[in-house]
Amino acid sequence: MQPYGDVDSTLRAIAGRAEGFGRHAIGGLHGALYLVTSLSDDGPGSLREGCRRQEPLWIVFEVSGTIHLSSYLSVSSNKTVDGRGQRVKLTGKGLRLKECENIIICNLEFEGGRGHDVDGIQIKPNSRNIWIDRCSLRDYDDGLIDITRQSTDITVSRCYFAQHDKTMLIGADPTHVGDRCIRVTIHHCFFDGTNQRQPRLRFGKVHLYNNYTRNWKVYAICASVEAQIYSQCNIYEAGDKKKAYEFYTEKWLFRLRTKKRRSLAS
Repeated sequence: MQPYGDVDSTLRAIAGRAEGFGRHAIGGLHGALYLVTSLSDDGPGSLREGCRRQEPLWIVFEVSGTIHLSSYLSVSSNKTVDGRGQRVKLTGKGLRLKECENIIICNLEFEGGRGHDVDGIQIKPNSRNIWIDRCSLRDYDDGLIDITRQSTDITVSRCYFAQHDKTMLIGADPTHVGDRCIRVTIHHCFFDGTNQRQPRLRFGKVHLYNNYTRNWKVYAICASVEAQIYSQCNIYEAGDKKKAYEFYTEKWLFRLRTKKRRSLAS
């Protein structure tokens, strides 16, 4: 079955169809339709104008092309940014989801974000019920998706990540215990030659399934500081000249080797 093959063909039928922790995200389901008619960074008919409005909106595009963002584009609560039917690329900066809820972002391209702490999609603080679906992200100066500062109930699905170093950070730092509430689902994503952080997790819970991580450089996934990862049916295909390591304590590894030697002697 194709993704969402059981829903009808109406525009808003995908609302609430996310799998996992972000399943309650309905975006702008109950709001008006907002048409993006301009590729300008701001002004009438721009994406920024729609995202900053306070009422629920389902945002669609009547134009294809590149929107160069001179600053972070903040998305307010109860918004769907729906790129289906057009090809829309965001560059320069990225999206900021700050203290908001009920957000759906789908079918957008993010490429070439420049500047200190510039992420493709930055989710912090205290944001919840978010679904990032079928987006392409590459080549930002910081992260592609960062989820920190008590942001939770988020699903990232069917996204493509490439040409990047520190791909996805979940959990801000070892001292921020508030991030224990974080819950994220990542599924059916393709990490294509990204160096590390697919994802990197502190605190919180992450469910990973049916993802493909190919030709990673430094490491595939990393968890520390009370982090919990439930991994199912993921493929991690290392590049050339990689070594596989099994992580045991020195005591356990010693016992394993001792047992093997004894069996051979008998």
